Amino acid sequence: SRYGPKMPLAVDCTAELIRCKVLDSSGRLKSHELILSYGLALVRFVNLITERKQKMVSIPLRQLAREVNIPIWVVDLRHELTHGKLPRLALCRKGCDVVLDWLRKMYWSRQLGNNLCEESEDEDEEEEQDEVEANAELDNDAWE
Repeated sequence: SRYGPKMPLAVDCTAELIRCKVLDSSGRLKSHELILSYGLALVRFVNLITERKQKMVSIPLRQLAREVNIPIWVVDLRHELTHGKLPRLALCRKGCDVVLDWLRKMYWSRQLGNNLCEESEDEDEEEEQDEVEANAELDNDAWE
């Protein structure tokens, strides 16, 4: 509340994504409404986080996302939400979980101090390997 209209992007994105998860768990919204809600939060996340790295010359979104360690399939999901056919709710939920984890690692753990949110390196490596395996089907070919 101290930031007023200049809320940090990561805080704003986290709030929107958590709001989606709360609405989802409430059971009050239909599947289509949840897809739209998750979709808007995911599109805003990718756009706002990568926008800061955009230069005078237009840089492809995939390259910007790669520079800040956002999974490419999340960028592809954003593209589908913006320009294509709406994806399945399960994919939007997965995107939300991955993005919230990214925000936790890249923003929140740094705000709280590494000693408060540190995970062992073994756990991180195991999580990353599990994520790579789980997302293997979501690579570029899956979108085609």
